Amino acid sequence: MPLDPAGRSAPKRPAPARPTAGRLATTVEPDAVHSVIHTSGTTGEPKAVELTYANHAASATAAADALGVHPDDRWLCPLPLHHVGGLGVLIRCVLNRTTAVIHERFEVDRVRGTLEGGEVTLASLVPTMLARLREGGLREAPGLRAIALGGGPIPAGLLEWARDTGIPVVPVYGMTETCSQIVAGSPGRPLRGVELEIAAGGEILVRGPMVARGELGSDGWLHTGDLGRIDADGRLHVEGRLKELIVTGGENVAPLEVEQALLAHPAVEDAGVAGRPDPEWGEAVTAFVVLREQASAEELRRWCRERLAPFKVPKAVHAVDALPRNTGGKLLRGRLGS
Repeated sequence: MPLDPAGRSAPKRPAPARPTAGRLATTVEPDAVHSVIHTSGTTGEPKAVELTYANHAASATAAADALGVHPDDRWLCPLPLHHVGGLGVLIRCVLNRTTAVIHERFEVDRVRGTLEGGEVTLASLVPTMLARLREGGLREAPGLRAIALGGGPIPAGLLEWARDTGIPVVPVYGMTETCSQIVAGSPGRPLRGVELEIAAGGEILVRGPMVARGELGSDGWLHTGDLGRIDADGRLHVEGRLKELIVTGGENVAPLEVEQALLAHPAVEDAGVAGRPDPEWGEAVTAFVVLREQASAEELRRWCRERLAPFKVPKAVHAVDALPRNTGGKLLRGRLGS
């Protein structure tokens, strides 16, 4: 028998209990919380969103209806799995009994090799990833049925490049609160089960079985905080974030519109626009650009004057090495210039 430090007999410790085999659940509670995912926090502090099994199932069904499901599908996901875009790929593949191809991080050469090698039939990317693949020399993707492209504004010319290259791209729009995509196409057509409405101030409202119940307002709609319009064909045009509107000289400016104008310039690789306090204008439209070749601030302002109303033209343009983005590729507008 072992002795304690004083030489006395130490009592025997009880043997650890053997774990009992648990029983696997064979049913699910549709309205029970399945996952808690934080929003990206691009316009404020990240918010925890509770998504149920029913939310995920409805989202997967809607995505399958939009993109189709084949038994031999292989879905490439280089997105973070702690964001709804990445987790959604895994859940869709599980529910549809297809294969998910996971890259732990986005690497241009690796993703390009996967696409050019015909290893996948579907892929989920954010616009900055596809733009980097274009710059990295991607020229074909045999076997690829669609790239679901979402998570932020699409740079001018990117969809045209994909079309001319023969790379199938389907722009999608959604958010954490809607369990990922709710419209597909450019402009976007609502997916199965999605209802859209535009509020008096231009805000996009959404409801449907994929929308997190705890995020619905008292009117039964999710208030997205995004600005948009629905055209005569029922397609959604997203025009920016309501909170990001710049009020300059009494006029409202959507940063997205100014960014798209800048991105159309051949020297601009990336662009971000925000309002900065100004004693004369209230807020001054201010641009931050990543350049692929030399271009002066005045040249870029002149380019914008040819494409935008005068009050939308940036008062200042700053060249920077990189724009602040989160792991999902979304622009962190509040950190521009910091």
